Amino acid sequence: MEYNQQPIPEEYLTLSEEEMEKRIRDIKEELGSKLVILGHHYQRDEVIRFADHRGDSLRLSQLAAEAHEAEYIVFCGVHFMAETADILGSADQKVILPDLGAGCPMADMAELEDLERCWEEITSQYNVEFVPITYVNSTADVKAFCGDHGGLTCTSSNAPKILEQIFKDGKHVLFLPDEHLGRNTAMDLGLTEEDMFQWKRDDWDIELPDNPPKIILWDGYCGVHMRFTPAHVDYVRSKYPGVKVIVHPECTHEVVEKSDLHGSTDFIIRQVTGAPAGSVWAVGTEINLVNRLAKENPEKTVVSLNENMCLCVMMNRISQSHLLWALDNLYQGKVVNQITVKPEVAKSAKIALDRMLEMS
Repeated sequence: MEYNQQPIPEEYLTLSEEEMEKRIRDIKEELGSKLVILGHHYQRDEVIRFADHRGDSLRLSQLAAEAHEAEYIVFCGVHFMAETADILGSADQKVILPDLGAGCPMADMAELEDLERCWEEITSQYNVEFVPITYVNSTADVKAFCGDHGGLTCTSSNAPKILEQIFKDGKHVLFLPDEHLGRNTAMDLGLTEEDMFQWKRDDWDIELPDNPPKIILWDGYCGVHMRFTPAHVDYVRSKYPGVKVIVHPECTHEVVEKSDLHGSTDFIIRQVTGAPAGSVWAVGTEINLVNRLAKENPEKTVVSLNENMCLCVMMNRISQSHLLWALDNLYQGKVVNQITVKPEVAKSAKIALDRMLEMS
């Protein structure tokens, strides 16, 4: 899915760092409690330093919804995150994404039309109950579909608890859009490859197995986490004796198997932050977060699992210039780049989110 960001005025691209910082802080002070700025962990340092809250996408959306005095929610993240904030927020709150071009390729790998076709084939072939579960890294339309079909959302933190309960109830799962989070979570719970089937969204001649799999995995992925390989794990172990390798479950199962620990972004932060001085960590997740962990934990050695790791291009679209431009407009009484989810979609998507919170 493409979102077109109009070029911001030239003046915002030529301001000095000091002038931009001063103007952003002045506007924040002027708007006071009417404004909340949210910063995802993967954002640039130049942007996240202005965030009132930093965290993962769902937690930030929840914090925005709790900020009842806030009229403006400026979400420094990507499109699906701003959608979630709009779904959970009140009708009086306006959610702004400083750069409309900040999307998520993985979320865009699960389109509603493809999901409807998949669901039709699953439910027409099998006589067992399937539950559609979507990672929060998905569009509002996909969340709404899950809400309308007895399903729910999940995060990388609560996916194990949710899947465990679904399997315990004797139900089967369609998991999307990230196949690796689904596979790693299911295998942590004792499932094997024989219990799984991968749905190929571009294969119109795909044949489902005769017996219903315990979990059907959508073929989506995060391009950033796919850049970590088992060879990288071997390399850091040879270079840093005693290193602890910790990775996000969006990495492939082969990488997760070779790591010492795997878990959500918050899990990674807690493990590294709480580790003893002198410990050495190789972290398999987005480079902005890894670099920030290294700066904030100078008494430890914190490196990227892939020394040639690139950043998440979409997360990095939001610059200090975009943030200032969005805030300047708010200060002048104009709302730019507002993200609005249709009421009927938001209602169904919120059902999926609420079911997740009930099970977490």
